[in-house]
Amino acid sequence: MTRPVTPLLDRVTVPADLRNFSTEQLKSLADELRAETIDAVSVTGGHLGASLGVVELTLAVHAVFDTPNDRLIWDVGHQAYPHKILTGRRDRIRTLRQGGGLSGFTKRSESEYDPFGAAHSSTSISAGLGMAVARDLKGDDRHVIAIIGDGAMSAGMAYEAMNNAGASKANLIVILNDNDMSIAPPVGAMSAYLSRLISSRPFLSVRDMMARLAKRFPGPLERAARRADEYARGWFTGGTLFEELGFYYVGPVDGHNLDHLLPILRNLRDTDHAGPILLHVVTQKGKGYAPAEAAADKYHGVQKFNVITGEQAKAPPGPPSYTKVFANALITEAEADDRIVAINAAMPSGTGMDAFAKRFPKRCFDVGIAEQHAVTFAAGMATEGMRPFCAIYSTFLQRAYDQVMHDVALQSLPVRFAMDRAGLVGADGATHAGIFDIAYLGCLPGFVLMAAADEVELMHMVATAASIDDRPCGFRYPRGEGLGLDLPARGSVLEIGRGRMLREGTSIAILSYGARLPECLKAADELATHGLSCTVADARFAKPLDTALVERLAREHEVLITIEEGSILGFGGLVMHHLAMRGLLDRGLKIRPMCLPDRFIDHDAPRKQYDEAGLNAPQIVATALAALGQSAAVLPARA
Repeated sequence: MTRPVTPLLDRVTVPADLRNFSTEQLKSLADELRAETIDAVSVTGGHLGASLGVVELTLAVHAVFDTPNDRLIWDVGHQAYPHKILTGRRDRIRTLRQGGGLSGFTKRSESEYDPFGAAHSSTSISAGLGMAVARDLKGDDRHVIAIIGDGAMSAGMAYEAMNNAGASKANLIVILNDNDMSIAPPVGAMSAYLSRLISSRPFLSVRDMMARLAKRFPGPLERAARRADEYARGWFTGGTLFEELGFYYVGPVDGHNLDHLLPILRNLRDTDHAGPILLHVVTQKGKGYAPAEAAADKYHGVQKFNVITGEQAKAPPGPPSYTKVFANALITEAEADDRIVAINAAMPSGTGMDAFAKRFPKRCFDVGIAEQHAVTFAAGMATEGMRPFCAIYSTFLQRAYDQVMHDVALQSLPVRFAMDRAGLVGADGATHAGIFDIAYLGCLPGFVLMAAADEVELMHMVATAASIDDRPCGFRYPRGEGLGLDLPARGSVLEIGRGRMLREGTSIAILSYGARLPECLKAADELATHGLSCTVADARFAKPLDTALVERLAREHEVLITIEEGSILGFGGLVMHHLAMRGLLDRGLKIRPMCLPDRFIDHDAPRKQYDEAGLNAPQIVATALAALGQSAAVLPARA
């Protein structure tokens, strides 16, 4: 397939080149930039809809402001594909989310035009305020612009930052990319005119003059003047909330109309107004690409696709995903127990909760990008005898750690945490990998922690979690498809703190926690070819630990290897702590905890990521042989 013809875009190497373009040329350039973005994502897959919605906004900001000297922060970073194309990365844009290629998010190490990495949402205003205050302390002269959108304003952190920014009166420009019309009143010519008017220097000067005059007559006159000003602009624009937080509000304005955007941005660039300003821009997710505009999710995240038809590449039929297995298992449990409710934080399809919501619309709650609230909301439900399942990606649960500790663990409330995307996650890279939950939950008293080795085990763990009524629990499971096992009609309740033995041997013991179990079994087969008898066990539980199983493996084998898809100080640390306290490390036991390395692993195919992490069968074999003083070349992982 031929690439789009882009004569104007071909003239753009860095954003400074845009400043020589007329408004009419920028309009034509927007069409080319949109076509280039569509074509690139059709090759790599990725987050398309949000990027299509900010094409004109991206062009306008870079054309008006002096980036990278002026700091531009994207929130969330998956809106930034057009930004990457314009900032010297066009030649690599078709490596997005591929091994060794561009990140799917903004990344400081990737470009000077990415002053702040953003893959989790709602961080831009806080970071931007920090940059603005640092600028003032250093006496520098630059603008700081934070573009926040695609749901990121639903998180409390954004409002905390706005409250601080309003009180600090720092010069900061926040652009609210409202791409779902959830906030905006009608947008049109009158709204655009008013936005240009109230962002203009004369209007701001008059307003500031009146504010100074009112202060000379303190009391009722000052308060009346302030109320009149806020009421008048709030009535016209709908920006009262932001005004109350201390921002000067401009908008709403059509984010696809460069005739409106460019003069307003120039006004904001050139104003002498002191304090933070919020520009409310309304955009359409998926704008300019008919299949995306027609899709329910506006092509938020896509596989490789045909540009002409919009048809996405489909993987060959395979086993159901872990996410789907979880959702179906939870639905089955909820059919038997009307106390079960499900909670997610703006990820209904990603966590499988969209299926639960169809079956139980009144028992499923999407709280927005608000993981902290989700956890405490679940805790409140638990106090009233409900059985909440809080389905949050492992990487996003990190954002609610204090709530997990203070509101759930400390009160021993039976909230059930379903942690999707445990382990490495492929193209989304380090920001979305579920690496730390074993360690950060394993240190909390009273938690029951489980990890599913396969999809049947996941069903059992859903059933087990539903049965736990006296303390919190969590279970983790990976991204992607299961192993293709036959699924029971309903999961069985497991004995708490009891693992299972899969293969018995005499020399080497491999104790797996989680989805590396198939690789452990492959390693055992390979070790057998070296004449080594190998035991393979599935821990199932990190807390409470199956201490009888662990002690038996330690006593009866020369080498004990623990395997987990988590960070250091996780499952292996819990095992070693127990063995040390029991004096079993003093017998000459060779224990080798295998976990993810103490560094972040960039995006790549999952198999390659686990090779890099050293958690595939060949590396397990090499570790076992090395513990016995033998050596073997570590072969590439099997396809």
